[in-house]
Order: sequence, then C-alpha cells, then structure tokens
Amino acid sequence: MEWVGTAHQNGEMTASTLPLIAIDGPSGVGKSTTARRVAARLGWQYLDTGAMYRAAALAIRRAGITLEDRPALERLLSTLDLAQKDGRMFLAGEDISEAIRSQEVTRQVTPVSADARVREVLVDRQRRIGASGRWVVDGRDIGTVVFTQACCKTFLTASPEARARRRFLELMTMGQSPVFEDVLADLQRRDEADSTRAVAPLRPAKDAVTLDSSDMSLDQVVDGIVARHQAHS
Repeated sequence: MEWVGTAHQNGEMTASTLPLIAIDGPSGVGKSTTARRVAARLGWQYLDTGAMYRAAALAIRRAGITLEDRPALERLLSTLDLAQKDGRMFLAGEDISEAIRSQEVTRQVTPVSADARVREVLVDRQRRIGASGRWVVDGRDIGTVVFTQACCKTFLTASPEARARRRFLELMTMGQSPVFEDVLADLQRRDEADSTRAVAPLRPAKDAVTLDSSDMSLDQVVDGIVARHQAHS
C-alpha cells in the first residue's frame, strides 16, 4: 500500500478542522463502497453525494426538462425532495437506489453535476448535513470545495481498466447486460469531462493523500483510510 502526500503529518487538528473524512476520486473507483465501510468501522454516518447528483439527474429526466430551461430547472431544484436512509436513496419518498444506477442516468449525470445551479443547491445541502461532523463523505469535490476543512482527505484512484472491470461486474449483478468496451469508454469520457469542467473540476485537494487501489482489495483500502484517520485524530 502506497500513500502519496503529506497532509497532517504532525498528527494534530487545528481549531478550524472538521471531524469529517472526505474521499474523492474518479468514477468507478469504489468511493461509495469504501466510504460506507469506513463509516461503519468508525461508527460515523455516511453521505453519498454522487447519489444526490444521480437523483437530481433522474428527477430532471423524469420532468422532461433540460439544463438550458433555467426557470423550469430552478423550480424543480427548489422543491427537490431527496433523502438517504440505510444506504438507500429516496426521491419524494420513492426508493430510487436502483433507478439512479441505470446506464441512462449514468450518461446524463455528468452534465447535470457540472451545472453551476445544480451544484449550488446540492453543495448547500451537503454542507448543512455534514456541518456537525462525524461523517464520511465521498464525491469528486468534497475535499476541494464542499468540505475544505475536513480533517482527513483521500483521493482514491485506480486505472481505467480496473475501474471498468468493477463497474462492469456491478452492472451485471444489477441484471443489466453491459459491454465492457462501452463501460470503459464511458468511464474515460467521464474522466475527461470531470477533470476539465469549469465548475469544481476533479482533482486532489492540496492537503489530500492519493491512494491507487488498482491492485488492492476493498479491505486493504478501508484499513488504510481508517488507520490514517486514527493516526491523525
């Protein structure tokens, strides 16, 4: 296991540090599963921000509106009823945990998550939720934008091929029939879009450590993040 970075090497947290673990990284790297396991190990709560953007994309799709229709978009966002409970995502009380993982939503979530108005609304909600601390939060801009004062920041990465294999197997277990080459191409497209978008581009926070999980098991990744947090708390 190799960590790249030197954040919080003195093992102390400043008065402005929030007891919150931020896990950022590209699509398909296993952020949500990792964050959920880390939260369970620490007895903290888990917030899946990626699921929030997927839920917003699904709501927009169902409403039949476009991102260019600003009045309609703002009306939808002002009444967007999202909730996470026991690892499930709900939209207006409906469990949409499977629906937001469809390939149709996956294709739509990149432009939705790059929209400044959508991000403004959801980032505000995320900050309100996590303000009390003792949360594990994963996404693409958690350490760089949403919770810059998080006590422990990890940028989790893996090769495109390793991430595509994981995503391919996930889709198979959901009863879908993915084509590996299509999954890989979609991940590479999302990597490019996420890294070059004008609003909150995907990148490691300056005080984050980078962990390449290409050849690591999930348990090894979780053990590493928990150990690092405990050493610096």
